[in-house]
Amino acid sequence: MTHLAKTVCVKERDFTADIFLDPFNKRIRIDDYRGNTKALLQMVEDMVIKHRADKLIVKGRNEDVSTFYELGLQPEGMIDRYFLGSHAYFFSKFYTADRKKSDYWITEDQIIHSVCQLGSTNQRPLVPQEYVLKRVEESSAAELALLYSKVFQIYPTPLHDPKYISKTMKDGTIYYAYFHQEKIVSAASAEVNLFYKNAELTDCATLPEHRKFGLMKFLLNALEKELQRKGIFCAYSIARALSFGMNAALFQLEYSYRGRLMNNCYIYDKLEDMNMWVKDLSTC
Repeated sequence: MTHLAKTVCVKERDFTADIFLDPFNKRIRIDDYRGNTKALLQMVEDMVIKHRADKLIVKGRNEDVSTFYELGLQPEGMIDRYFLGSHAYFFSKFYTADRKKSDYWITEDQIIHSVCQLGSTNQRPLVPQEYVLKRVEESSAAELALLYSKVFQIYPTPLHDPKYISKTMKDGTIYYAYFHQEKIVSAASAEVNLFYKNAELTDCATLPEHRKFGLMKFLLNALEKELQRKGIFCAYSIARALSFGMNAALFQLEYSYRGRLMNNCYIYDKLEDMNMWVKDLSTC
C-alpha cells in the first residue's frame, strides 16, 4: 500500500469543499465545505467509486446534521468547538460489508467502561531525572522517524519517513519528546489548524521499556500548554480503541469521550476502530 494522501480543493457553482483523499486507508474525508450539501455528497460519492474507497467521512456542521441522516450517513463522533467554537459532527458511510464490521466492538466497549472507572491523575508518578522533556526540532526528524518505526508496524501517515516529519514541522505541527541518554524514547505531536483554532494531539509513541513512568501524560500536558499560549483551546485526540493505556491517559487528563470511528485507519498492525476524545483548554 502507498500513502500518497492529498487534499483537493473543489469549487463548483453551488458548493466548495476541501476533500482529503487517503488511498492508504481506503477512505475519503470531507474536511470543510460550504454551499449545497446534497450536491456535494453526490459528487463525493462519485469520487468514492473512482478512488475505490471503502469509507466516506464528513466533518459536519450542526445545521447539516439532519441532511446527513437523510442521505444515509451515520454519526460516529463529535469534537466540541472544532469550528471556531462550533461543534463538528463526524458522519460516515461504508461501501463494503467488511469495512462496516468490527470484531472488537464489544471488547472496546468494555475498555471504555473500565477506563471511565479510573480515578483522577492528580497523583502522578515522578519522571526520573534522566528523562529530559524537549520540543523536537527538524534536526531530530530522523530520530523521531526511527522511534515511530519501532513502535508501529503500520501507521496511517508516513511517520517512518524523516522528510514527511520535517514537512509537518514546516506546516506547523508541534512535536515534544522525552530524551533518555540523549535518545528519543517517547514522543507526541499537536497538529494545529490555525484557521479554525483547533489541534489534534496525535503521533503518541513510547518504547516499551520506558512505559512504566507515564511519560505520555506529561508530553500531552506540555503540548496543551503550548496550544494555550497560541490561543488554541479546542484539543482532541483519536486513540486506538483497543489501547487501554492511551485511552486511560486521555481520560485521566480530563478529556471527554465523544464516540468511536469504526475501521477508521490502518495503525499498529491492522485496520482499527478509533476512539474520539476532546478537551476544552480554556477551562484548564
